Parts: sequence; structure tokens; C-alpha cells
Amino acid sequence: MLFDSHAHYDNKRFNEDRFEIIKKAYDSGVTYILNASADMASAEETITLTCKFDFVYGAVGVHPHSAAEMDENDIAKLKNFAKEDKIVAIGEIGLDYYYDFSPREQQRLWFAKQINLAKELNLPIIVHDRDAHKDVLDIIKSEQARDVGGVFHCYSGSVEMLRDVLDNNFCISVGGTLTFKNAKKAVEVVERVPLDRLLIETDCPYLTPEPHRGKRNDSSYVRLVAEKIAQIRGISFEEVAETTTNNAKRLFRIK
Repeated sequence: MLFDSHAHYDNKRFNEDRFEIIKKAYDSGVTYILNASADMASAEETITLTCKFDFVYGAVGVHPHSAAEMDENDIAKLKNFAKEDKIVAIGEIGLDYYYDFSPREQQRLWFAKQINLAKELNLPIIVHDRDAHKDVLDIIKSEQARDVGGVFHCYSGSVEMLRDVLDNNFCISVGGTLTFKNAKKAVEVVERVPLDRLLIETDCPYLTPEPHRGKRNDSSYVRLVAEKIAQIRGISFEEVAETTTNNAKRLFRIK
């Protein structure tokens, strides 16, 4: 039993074999997948996936890369999307100061507005944070996102930042980068994070773990992340799989 808490099966890299790959992941022991949207179009595609597969759940939201394209009509549309039965979060949303595809002011504006949408709907949020740690946390605090909580997906912060994240009612999720040879900071975080606040993910088709790095990622590879956590923590794979699955089910209120 494994829960891939962050995937992007609406991505065009799955156009040739999307349904086959999702079924393959389930057959390999991944009993839950959460597909996170990145823009309005992928939000609609995410809903379609949740309708096709019993074990696929979804999050709707607009990634900071597309923040400059948003307007108030999109917030209203996301509100309607989020009423679908298997939409369990608002995301992925946040800030990306590495690529800066949208102006930072716009990123901050729509991050805050989507947090407030999540609070209105009483849904957790899935946070994208790249090179924007301070501003992400400042907005989470100012908008009182702790009221709904959520998860920092593909957590890239420090051990020191981790306490602030946990204190604001958030979990963290780790993916394939944990298996990379230069993943010293990620290993330190996994050593220190309370196990009941940890999720696992692939972020597929991106960030494929070793030894498959460079190939297209898919949910079947989330097993490699769980195995790495077990190695770091000195516990069994079965404990990691069960605990991270239960953590994700609790966060996203999946029975």
C-alpha cells in the first residue's frame, strides 16, 4: 500500500500511454494517487482522471508559473471544480522565484487568493515553494493558512525551516530528489521530521529517482522513495509505506 501524493498525469508526456501507466502503478502496489493541477486546463483534466479511476484523487489550483494568467473568474471556476466529489485539496499553489515565469507580485497575489479559497472551502493546500521560503511562510502566516493546513510538496527547505512549517499545521512531502547523491539537506530533513508529518510523492513525470534518473517518472517509482526513507530512518519499508499512506489519507480526508 503506497500513496503517491503528488503526480501530474495530465502532462503531455503521458499522452501516448496515460491510462496504461496509471493502471501499471496501481498493479505495482500504489493504491492511491493524487493528481495536482497546474493551471485551469489541467484542473479540468484532473477531474476527468478522478472520474475514470477509483484510486485517483485530485487537487485544483494554479501554479505560480501561470499566476499572471489568472483573474477573478478563475477563482470562481476553481470553487466550482473543488466541489467535485474527489477533489481533496487546492493546489498546487505557491511561489517560484527560480524561474520567475510570472511577476512576483502576481505570484504573491494569487497565492494569497487561492489560500483564502481553500479556507472558504475548508480544504488543505498543496504548496509549491522554490527559492521563495520567506515569502511563502510570510503569506501562509498572514493569510492564516494554518486553519486548513496542507503540505509543502517536494520540500526543499532546511531543518531549521521545518519547525516553522510544522508549527503552521503543514506536513512535508519528499520525492525522487531524496535518492540523488547530492541530497544531503533532504536526508537531514528526513532524519528529523516526525514520521506522522511525512508524505511521499513522485511529482511525475519529473524528478525521477535513482537508478532511473533521466527517464520519465511515474507513480510506480514512489516505492524507491519509501525505500530510501526506510534506509535513512532505520525502519522497515512496510512501516514507511503504511505511515505515509495514512498521513496522506488523513490530510486529504480520504476514508
